[in-house]
Amino acid sequence: MDLVFKKVDTPLQSIILDIEMGKIGLPDLQRPFVWENFQVRNLLDSMYRGFPVGYLLFWEPTLDTGKKTIGENLKQSSPKLLIVDGQQRLTSLFAVFTGTPIVRKDYKKETIQIAFNPLLEKFEVSDAAIRKDRSFLSNVTVLWEPDADIFEIVDEYIVKLSKVQELTKGEKKQIRSAVSKLSNLKNHSFVSLELLPAVNEEQVAEVFVRVNSQGKTLNTADFILTLMSVFWDEGRKELENFCRLAKKIPSLGEDSPFNYLIDPTPDQLLRVSVGVAFRRARLRYVYSLLCGKDLESGEFSAESREKQFEKLKQAQFHVLDLEHWHDFLKVIHDAGFRSLKMISSETNLLYAYVFYLLGKTEFNIEENELHRLIGHWFFMTALTGRYTGSSESIMESDLARLREVRNTTEFTQVLENICSNALTRDYWEITLPNNLATSTSRSPSMLGYYATLNLLNAKALYSNKYVAEVVAPSDIGKQAAIERHRLFSQSYLESVGVSSETEIDQIANFTISEFNIDDAPSVYVPSIEAEFSAEELEQMYHWHALPPNWPAMPYQEFLNRRRILMACVMKKAYEKSFLDDETAVDKTLEIDIGELIAEGETVTTEFKGTLRTNLHTNQKDTRMEFAILRTIAGFLNSRGGGTLVIGIGDDGSTIGISVDNFDSEDKMHQHLINLIKENIGLGKISHIHSRFEDHEGVKS
Repeated sequence: MDLVFKKVDTPLQSIILDIEMGKIGLPDLQRPFVWENFQVRNLLDSMYRGFPVGYLLFWEPTLDTGKKTIGENLKQSSPKLLIVDGQQRLTSLFAVFTGTPIVRKDYKKETIQIAFNPLLEKFEVSDAAIRKDRSFLSNVTVLWEPDADIFEIVDEYIVKLSKVQELTKGEKKQIRSAVSKLSNLKNHSFVSLELLPAVNEEQVAEVFVRVNSQGKTLNTADFILTLMSVFWDEGRKELENFCRLAKKIPSLGEDSPFNYLIDPTPDQLLRVSVGVAFRRARLRYVYSLLCGKDLESGEFSAESREKQFEKLKQAQFHVLDLEHWHDFLKVIHDAGFRSLKMISSETNLLYAYVFYLLGKTEFNIEENELHRLIGHWFFMTALTGRYTGSSESIMESDLARLREVRNTTEFTQVLENICSNALTRDYWEITLPNNLATSTSRSPSMLGYYATLNLLNAKALYSNKYVAEVVAPSDIGKQAAIERHRLFSQSYLESVGVSSETEIDQIANFTISEFNIDDAPSVYVPSIEAEFSAEELEQMYHWHALPPNWPAMPYQEFLNRRRILMACVMKKAYEKSFLDDETAVDKTLEIDIGELIAEGETVTTEFKGTLRTNLHTNQKDTRMEFAILRTIAGFLNSRGGGTLVIGIGDDGSTIGISVDNFDSEDKMHQHLINLIKENIGLGKISHIHSRFEDHEGVKS
């Protein structure tokens, strides 16, 4: 089998010179440096002692570089080799030997200073104490400066050290020998493996993983960012600078990408630019295009490369436009997602930015409609976790549907169709309640529910403060005024035999509230309810998806009932906010029972005297129950639904519910729910809203 690499022994000094001249592409000089300074110290120490320090793996890609290098810092030549393995080592050595600052994770520049004690032949990271210690050369970089005089450096060191300690002739000889040996590290011969031009980027990544499984696995984004360093250096720096500023709170009046939803990385913004420019998510195709490859003929050309880079430049211009950036983030905010801790997947967010920019810059969608459409899209992707699996493949498929789209209507239809196919009736009635059966605190369905409460402008349970306060950016890093608390406390659940943390921490057991009480709900709820009006409680219980008489429910029954109601609340808020469907608004809270009865039975209103009692025999009769079920089924199958009133005769006379002889309203409600479950189906529960009303002094 033919080898895919060749072995070359190269002095470190030659490698550093090739980097300075641009023959070797070292993108990590512009990227956050992940090694700690002590690791740089250890590398120098190993080289000094003759220990093996590994090899460097380069790749000579097939690039038609032409006769010029694109970028503001023009090198004397275009890169011939790209570093694949050994980036941190080579960056460390280049930084120390040349004094070039590196960039930390916070995008702050730092000059690495390593100190050396010639008598002890010991390396240390230079700090204030070391710099005062005359036994150390506080910064070894001086040994490799272009005009460095080693003899002069050694003589000055000996003079300074002699002022604090007496040096013997042997010690002075030791100093000269050690410093000379350190200086000669510039001639340290590195084993370099060069992958041949015929090797493609996928093979390069495979080689890297096989030979260095503990290192950072390169992906295609790394290769594209390297190409940007080669052919469009200023574009790479624009990405880096945007990401750096996004992490820093700006001064008053300063234009900045800073926000409370995401701290983007260059890799992430590159993916957005690629999606906008080429309508692709699989970066391997884009890498080939940016190399100047014709995907059909397989040939490379400088003309093709420049054409594709021009597309990337135009896309990145829109991606980094602060007006676009902040307008998009406002869309996400208005969709109910108010802070970083509500974003379960940054991929969902960034891919939504791709569609926002396409709608904004290519299809010129009117602003209000674009906000609704992208809010709709993001809510769907966030709730369903659309891009949490094979994100690149799914996005590639989504973008493929847009490659032949040519107008606003088609663009909108594509996105709306994807949303409707994802959020089907089965999703709302079966999948979402099942997804809510988890204790995962960062569950997309849980965060979607809290976003829903923001959409509804809901207040926290038993509070006059709004749910939005708990995710307000000002609360990040602080104790929020209102928080997630268990409805059934851990101590209470353990007292009734529920000991599993997974069961105790079910997300259906949590709500946003100011209280945190260890008593049973049946104990603490009545005293809290006394502080609120019936209307306030009704609204709160609707928002927080709490079933009637929930404090007295068995825990598992409560969880099952609440999951269904949570899904129902989300569906109604979703339809109202994004589908512009007024019929989707839950009208049950607005019904006036007196007016309803006065109007009599209609196509959408029906009266039934009892739920289960035959008024002629005063006995339980299943025919009464089936009559109720037929009415409910009919309303479920009709377009607009309807209202069934139990306890009112056909002529509008008041009968009440007492004739059905239930021990309590809750028992009656549970009997009705069981009838619906057994005869119509569990999935229909979320479409049915029931409550008890007083009419003429009688319950109905």
